[in-house]
Amino acid sequence: MQSDFKKILSQSIAFWTFRILSLVVMGILFSILGFIFVKGIGVVNWDFITQMPEDGMTKGGIYPAIIGTLCLIAGSMLFAFPIGVMSGIYIFEYTKDSWYRKFVQLMTANLAGVPSIVFGLFGMALFVNKLGFGDSILSGSLTLGLLALPVVIRTTEEALKAIDNSYREASYALGASKLQTIKRVTLPMALPNIITGLILSIGRVSGETAPILFTVAAYFLPKLPTSVFDQVMALPYHLYVISTSGTNIAESRGMAYGTAVILILIVLILNIIANIIRRFLTKKYKTN
Repeated sequence: MQSDFKKILSQSIAFWTFRILSLVVMGILFSILGFIFVKGIGVVNWDFITQMPEDGMTKGGIYPAIIGTLCLIAGSMLFAFPIGVMSGIYIFEYTKDSWYRKFVQLMTANLAGVPSIVFGLFGMALFVNKLGFGDSILSGSLTLGLLALPVVIRTTEEALKAIDNSYREASYALGASKLQTIKRVTLPMALPNIITGLILSIGRVSGETAPILFTVAAYFLPKLPTSVFDQVMALPYHLYVISTSGTNIAESRGMAYGTAVILILIVLILNIIANIIRRFLTKKYKTN
């Protein structure tokens, strides 16, 4: 009887500890978001979103920075997502549980821990200078794609690991090859969870400043890009510049908070779209 009471008490203590910690984390998150929205929502209007910047970015809108950020997100995902998914498939499905797999996984984990400014310097040395792409959307997208690559690889591995081996064995028993099994069985079932890696990658690359500082970001460029070899403004760098500029501090800070609100909304909208796609794929393959 006493042991049962201790079990119930310990479970209750653990439950409330985790609940309080979760509420604390949520409270911190909502306090940060609330602070930014309260400070910046008054600046956000249609003109702020659709107009070009003026007077060294202290007036006007942030339209080029929005377009530049979307271009960089799209470009980095076009590079990182296919390569990351194929790499994850190769590591989990084609390499045996050996020192080679463990070494690749260790290197992937180390790559995920590399500071973003190191990626920026590498991107500048390779894409901007060595390959001759210059300060461009292409250089920035490839650099951000490298930054997102480890997240996509690890998420793909975990998604494939979550699929029971009985599905693979049943496919082999029906005469399917390994490639056919991956294409028809395991990859469709893992795809909803792989989309999680896409969501996490979008959240990371959309707010990075250091990589684009060396590869693509322009200080003041009130025009839209016409090719992948053009420089662009980007919301993270725009936010950094107007926050640290010494002119018109009050007005600049208002624009900085407004820019932060727009950046958060863009990430939120892209995450919602990705979640909708994930739920659709989950329902589709569950019914099939």
